[in-house]
Amino acid sequence: MPTTTRIEVCATPGSGSPRVAIAHGALLARRLREHGSTVRLALVAGQALLLAGDEVRIEVLVQGPVDVEIVETAGTVAYEMRGGAARWEVAIDLRDGATVTWGGQPFVVSAGAEVRRDTTIDIEAGCRATMRETLVLGRAGETGGILHNQTRIDLAGTPLLIEDLDLAPEARVGWAILHHHRCLDSTTTAGYRLPHGHNVLQLEGCGSVHRWIGDDLHLSERPASAR
Repeated sequence: MPTTTRIEVCATPGSGSPRVAIAHGALLARRLREHGSTVRLALVAGQALLLAGDEVRIEVLVQGPVDVEIVETAGTVAYEMRGGAARWEVAIDLRDGATVTWGGQPFVVSAGAEVRRDTTIDIEAGCRATMRETLVLGRAGETGGILHNQTRIDLAGTPLLIEDLDLAPEARVGWAILHHHRCLDSTTTAGYRLPHGHNVLQLEGCGSVHRWIGDDLHLSERPASAR
């Protein structure tokens, strides 16, 4: 069974301070000092992650005109799993004018690891989401293991982005995927668009994907409006 971390942030009209409810799983959510009206939450590993058999799930519900920033305090390493596998799921639900910004740290898939990552975002009209996802295939000197990465974003009941990436070693070497590179750094927006620019794909609906592919993650260029 998955170990679920659930975060609920709801506006409370007339009180000025949103209600925050947290249920901890493999990841612990800690409330940080706030900047203005933004609710800031840090995700901290409560156990060794990511090992064979781990099923990590993070659920986020934000309701009302509240800005929420989710911070990962460290990257995640999927270690060699000796024939086993692990799963990592994120489900975000935004309602009534909510905004979420999630700046993910590197997710490293070591040699011998097998991981499935699923991200589902469901947002109402008038809400905004910004997600950074940084995937690294292998530690230094490694080829890296198997990663199946699936993303679905629905905006106002209509599919905005459906992406299914097979990043197993034999599949990702295609020139249209990663070719010979090992890092995939993406910033995806829903409910608003990034400015037109290098490496920015404008979706048919109201959203954008900025994507950088390379070997040295420190050289990644993120879009200015999403920093």
